Amino acid sequence: MPIQQGLIDVHHHVIPPVFRQAMDRKGIRLVAGAPLPSWSPEKSLKLMNLNGIQTAILSLSAPGTDFGDGASAAASLARACNEYSADVIARFPGRFGSFAVLPTNFPHLACREAEYALNTLGLEGVVLLGSSQGLFLGDPALEELMSLLDQKKAVVFVHPNLHATSIDNGLSIPGFLMEFLCDTTRAALNLIRHDVLNRYPNIRWILAHSGGFLPTLVWRGEALNSFAAEGTDVLTEARKFYYDTALSPSHYSSKVLKQLVPDSQILFGSDFPFAPAPITPLQINTLKNSGVFSEKERYAIHRKNALGLFPQYVQEYEVPSAEVIRRDVGLKEALGISIANFSGRFVERIRSR
Repeated sequence: MPIQQGLIDVHHHVIPPVFRQAMDRKGIRLVAGAPLPSWSPEKSLKLMNLNGIQTAILSLSAPGTDFGDGASAAASLARACNEYSADVIARFPGRFGSFAVLPTNFPHLACREAEYALNTLGLEGVVLLGSSQGLFLGDPALEELMSLLDQKKAVVFVHPNLHATSIDNGLSIPGFLMEFLCDTTRAALNLIRHDVLNRYPNIRWILAHSGGFLPTLVWRGEALNSFAAEGTDVLTEARKFYYDTALSPSHYSSKVLKQLVPDSQILFGSDFPFAPAPITPLQINTLKNSGVFSEKERYAIHRKNALGLFPQYVQEYEVPSAEVIRRDVGLKEALGISIANFSGRFVERIRSR
């Protein structure tokens, strides 16, 4: 492995063959307006090696495993996807972890799959969609699952989905551009409204894409605290989440996020492969050149904060460094790294004109 110490990517998608087959059977070609990309562990590793990502925590994206075929089908697909991810982890030690996907709409089966994924497969946590078949996180129907995840002190990665109201809104804007952010925001506010973070304090929550619109809505929610459970302070609750930087590394979004939470609650995410390969160096360079975070803070975002959630990836000789520490690499790989870095810097300069 060419990377001695590198980034930890908490927002990196897996597309198991069995999931692609399920999508094909349903005739689903798009995920929130974007084509389901081609993916393999080897494609992820190539991207990771070029961009200094040492470990990627895999997760299944929308629409999850519930295609309306009932509880058994959703649970079986979740099990197959999780076992596939566990196999990828075993084949490439140290390079991948995984959040387990659950049949969320069927809480008893979701609990069973969470137990299996966390206890037997040893996965890093679970991924929950902001909404699934119209059910938002925070809904009282999910109390059994929340209780289990709290007992397990689980890390929960919240990824958006498309709610029916995001699909039938008459807009021609692709869902991944705006409606995904709405779904995450709705879920986060619903978690706050039902006091889930207070009642289940052992769950560590990561919100995708810098929390959608939540950071910009906090003041509004704070001024209208009456919408939440009695005694719940919206700002306090919003500061309990972790936020990833996937597709949200700009100066503007970073500055808002930094004012909301300390840098210790911000994590690096690439959103590969739904974000094409050239977007990863662009995100890294945008974050670096935004002027918002110091070198020490970028090290925390790139690696240190994730190690707090996933201590199994701590190495014997950890070095506080925002830059990637590489082992000796061959000429071909060095050339690829240089091209990736140049591509990111060049696109960032063009965009900044």
